[in-house]
Amino acid sequence: MVPFVSVDNMMQIVNALGMEATLFELASYIEEDFRRWEQFDKIPRIASHSEDGVIELMPTCDGTIYGFKYVNGHPKNASRGYQTVTAFGLLAELSSGYPVLLSEMTILTALRTAATSAMAAKYLAPKGSNTMAIIGNGAQCEFQVLAFKTVLGIDTVRLYDVDVAVTAKAIRNLADRDVHVISCNSSREAIAGAQIITTCSASKQNALILTDDMVSDGVHINAIGGDCPGKTELQRDILLRSDIFVEFAPQTRIEGEIQQLDEDHVVTEIWQVIDGSIEGRNSDDQITLFDSVGFAIEDFSVLRFIRSQLSDTGQYANLDMLADPDDPRDLFGMIMRSA
Repeated sequence: MVPFVSVDNMMQIVNALGMEATLFELASYIEEDFRRWEQFDKIPRIASHSEDGVIELMPTCDGTIYGFKYVNGHPKNASRGYQTVTAFGLLAELSSGYPVLLSEMTILTALRTAATSAMAAKYLAPKGSNTMAIIGNGAQCEFQVLAFKTVLGIDTVRLYDVDVAVTAKAIRNLADRDVHVISCNSSREAIAGAQIITTCSASKQNALILTDDMVSDGVHINAIGGDCPGKTELQRDILLRSDIFVEFAPQTRIEGEIQQLDEDHVVTEIWQVIDGSIEGRNSDDQITLFDSVGFAIEDFSVLRFIRSQLSDTGQYANLDMLADPDDPRDLFGMIMRSA
């Protein structure tokens, strides 16, 4: 039997712990695994692209446990009543190859993305940051706000989306969350006075969500919307002014904002900042840019966290997905005896 965490199980786990506590714990698990970065197998995710979107497989292994996530990204899905992103994931023992966890990851990916953003900002954002702007207020927006609130202490958020109904949705969902939410009429208005700027549009194109003249010295940019070839959100000149931090450079050069730059442009992998080998923010006027596309180790971390919750919460079902004949060499006989 393999423990399976369904969508309902995942919601029960999050609600039992509390959204903010869950995000804080996920950020801690991700940070812990980034500190042991060199123990993991690392490859760019395996992607199949189409005109409508992308399907990706994201594998990694720490030498003891193997994990992968299956995930799609289809921006047109929202107009059809579907999620833009859906996912599931698995952990398995390397010693036997047997799975030890199968889980939904549509909810967990949303949580993971926000937790990773906040974890990186802890090292890169200006000290004392209390205001962030979010441009693109879709499915990721509220998770970002609450992750930054619980990890960094953000108390004010300025929101803008081309679809005012989406911003209204975010405002409703953030009511009673002890965050001052301001609806803005443009990207330029939203970033005014914000120390942290998050861009997270879903459009599958090279867009100009931020232009160079909009970005002041000293801010931290959390760019999470550019996450596949041909999909970016920032004007190239912003990148040239910024110190750029990424998860795994070979993958980000294909999918992130830095696909706009030469292959030899210097970027820093965020694990090097976390383990103290490279400095993150080093001056008040420095522009830091976390060019985040999501990486398999983050998914491994959050699956590891969910597995740790199973015994206490009981929020899982056992799936009969592994054949278990009395004689491991007699699978045929097991089938025949079941007739």
